[in-house]
Amino acid sequence: MRIDASSFSAPRRAPAPAREAHALHVCPCCISELVYPTDWAPVDQRNWSVELRCPDCEWTGGGVFAQMVVDRFDEALDAGTEQLLTDLGLLTRANMEDGVERFTAALWAGDIQPEDF
Repeated sequence: MRIDASSFSAPRRAPAPAREAHALHVCPCCISELVYPTDWAPVDQRNWSVELRCPDCEWTGGGVFAQMVVDRFDEALDAGTEQLLTDLGLLTRANMEDGVERFTAALWAGDIQPEDF
């Protein structure tokens, strides 16, 4: 008897029980601080349903969390966004400086001619 592997579906993880979540951005498996929401929606006026994912260990989970916990998570996400934008600015500047230095060196070496433009 031949078993067709396509008839099996990947095992689905059961939703993780809502943990005491003082820091939703911290992975409960690998302690990475890069956990982000894949979905969130209000449950009622004081609680949110939040699905989470860790990009480092591929952990997924979620639960229903109080507004105060979600507000702290949102602040952590905002701080992470600001850090990414700062790093992007620094990287962009470093790349531009490198490009200018190489262009200047090529000009001084005579490696760039008017017909190159």
